[in-house]
Amino acid sequence: MESTRTSQLVGLSVPLTLHGQLILGSGSPRRKELLTVLGIPFSIRVADSPETAPPGLTDIDTVSHVAKEKAMVLAPDLVKGEVLLTADTEVWMDGIRYGKPKDASDAKAMLSRLCGRQHRVITALWATDGSTWKHAEAVALVTLADMGQDWIDYYVDRHMPLDKAGGYGAQEWIGHLGIANMDGTFDNVKGLPLPEVLTVLRPWLHTTD
Repeated sequence: MESTRTSQLVGLSVPLTLHGQLILGSGSPRRKELLTVLGIPFSIRVADSPETAPPGLTDIDTVSHVAKEKAMVLAPDLVKGEVLLTADTEVWMDGIRYGKPKDASDAKAMLSRLCGRQHRVITALWATDGSTWKHAEAVALVTLADMGQDWIDYYVDRHMPLDKAGGYGAQEWIGHLGIANMDGTFDNVKGLPLPEVLTVLRPWLHTTD
């Protein structure tokens, strides 16, 4: 993990500076918060896209397909000098995709299945200026504690995590108390792994070369 992260930083000049104007293609407040950490100015542009993928794809390819579809919707409106960044985060377990729950009951059902077992949190990223396209993926293995139904009900009823894959947010109450183990980065589980952001933005970042 450390060697991979180091390789993503080699050759980049600091402070991080982009050749062009960065556009975050997401309305997620969590992604906005995380991207701000890099210190690169950006604006937000959002458009609806179907969060679906062809059957038969692997879990990583499915998430990557959805993230690219988001970029495909917004890319035609890019003007010269703009660089678009899109992302998708999903929870997978036993080959089953756990997307955003339909309602509170669905969120509770998801969490009941996930609790006490390990699942995969996958974030896929795409960056493009309309000509060059770059992508990367990050995977974290997360185990939620075997919480009782009263804990699940308490969390869902108060936080209403209907906008979060798997029905939970790692940065919320359930993440601080209910994540028993995590192999991977917290930023990935939250929705935007910053080392992989640097990977996809590298063609447009200032370097020391």
